[in-house]
Amino acid sequence: MSPAQVVILAAGLGTRLGRPLPKPLTLLGDGRTIMQQQHDNVRAAFGDSARIVNVVGFKMDLVMERFPDVLYAYNQDYDRTNTSKSLLKALRLSLDGGVLWFNGDVVFDAGILDRVKPLMGEDQSFVCVNTAAVGDEEVKYTVDGDGFVRELSKTVVGGAGEAVGINFVSARDKHVLIQQLDDCDDGDYFERGIETAIAEHRLRVRPVDISDLFAVEVDFEADLAKANARHPAVNGRQPEEPARRSPDEDRIRSTAPRSGAALRSTRADR
Repeated sequence: MSPAQVVILAAGLGTRLGRPLPKPLTLLGDGRTIMQQQHDNVRAAFGDSARIVNVVGFKMDLVMERFPDVLYAYNQDYDRTNTSKSLLKALRLSLDGGVLWFNGDVVFDAGILDRVKPLMGEDQSFVCVNTAAVGDEEVKYTVDGDGFVRELSKTVVGGAGEAVGINFVSARDKHVLIQQLDDCDDGDYFERGIETAIAEHRLRVRPVDISDLFAVEVDFEADLAKANARHPAVNGRQPEEPARRSPDEDRIRSTAPRSGAALRSTRADR
């Protein structure tokens, strides 16, 4: 079996949480960042051969400095586009085969990846869902008569549950999803691309119920509190946030020229 391809969408501004750093660099109670626990989960499930691509934008250098041994795609329009365009860049740069991807703010049990590995081996597209909660602000879904996803958006009425931000597109479905993501408006979430691929091309996307396992997207302080309850401080000691850059330093970095999409690594052998 080929090494797993994993994409982490980490380009956004993360304004709702209100931190000065990219949201994936938010520290959890156990001292790891959100992105570090994602990387740890990937390595535990798929080994060191997993091909991780972080899609970055906002203060990208901070993410790259923290995680120098993975690949990167750059969404240069991070301040005016949504996850549909970040995922599009990553899928266009992917190798042959299916791609697993996460939102960069998801804290989750490693057991979720163990659960979905058989579906990845079968090359079956899926979205992980929580049927125990249906929040008004969350991405919800409905299913068709065969149990596959029919609708997937924040505006779904009567949803069977909510998507948790962990998804997989099969090798056979990837070209269709790329086309649909390309057709999405700049402000669309990637779920819009999945939904139109289902409606227009009859993609069969399986919902995978992970309600018995932990997963939370950290949008607000309350979400971070839930994540920290799952990853408490070691020996009662709270981790320290990294030192903040000066306003002048941030201004220089934010006005630096921005190039197009790229796939890159700081490792010399890449």
